[in-house]
Amino acid sequence: AIHGARKMEDYGRFLALLVSALLVGFVSVIFSLVWVFRYREGLSWDGGLGEFNWHPVLIVTGFVFIQGIAIIVYRLPWTWKCSKLLMKFIHAGLNTIAMILAIVSMVAVFEYHNARNIPNMYSLHSWIGLTAVIFYSLQLFLGFAIFLLPFAPVPLRAALMPIHVYSGLTIFATVIATALMGITEKLIFSLKNPAYSASPPEATFVNCLGLLLVIFGALILWMASRTHWKRPPEQNAKVLRPIGGTPEGTEAESTMADGSNADKSDLRISSEAARKQNLKLDEAGQRSTM
Repeated sequence: AIHGARKMEDYGRFLALLVSALLVGFVSVIFSLVWVFRYREGLSWDGGLGEFNWHPVLIVTGFVFIQGIAIIVYRLPWTWKCSKLLMKFIHAGLNTIAMILAIVSMVAVFEYHNARNIPNMYSLHSWIGLTAVIFYSLQLFLGFAIFLLPFAPVPLRAALMPIHVYSGLTIFATVIATALMGITEKLIFSLKNPAYSASPPEATFVNCLGLLLVIFGALILWMASRTHWKRPPEQNAKVLRPIGGTPEGTEAESTMADGSNADKSDLRISSEAARKQNLKLDEAGQRSTM
């Protein structure tokens, strides 16, 4: 009874954190839109300020909000009965969308700078931002090649999974830090009369956006770092079977229906040992968001 109550308590806490994260993330996107439409010049693609404004909107929407959802998608309890392969496609798809939006946002910045003869890549914000995009692209490519395509052996996946997860969380935290640097830099450059230091309404509003991004990142990282909320390993066993394989002790036993009971017993023992080995390997790479 105590164990059941603990599970319910943890489940309720997870749902509360999930709803909070989704709400904070959605409000952050709305804040970014309100910022550019109320205080700046809206959105356009003509080399003007409206084109630059795509940068904060797409970064908050894709590189922060959508990437955060991609990180915790494996943690959703109602997806644990879904195929692990399906969840991998969803995880990869969300990250791909985030990557596309991040690239478009960077194109907007470079085109705006070039149209206004503003130097590119001189600030720390731009250095770290470009580094995050490059490593995110590499993370996405290796994720496809190793964890999505059915070529990498299971031991290799298990060995690289902790690195994959650690680098993903590091990139996510770096993106939020870079976004905070970017909005601060933008306010300092743009607010002249009154200045940023005078705390005009725009400065206060955008500072609140920064606080929302920090809260969203903290919620996502907390959910991703709780090992008791990870996808149960028994749900992963069927994914580790070879392509075209069958559940343990079914097809193989049917082909040996005329064999002795001892042979069947040996087969079941061997199958069970293989299953446990697969689970052990998978478990080594599942102590994380995966």
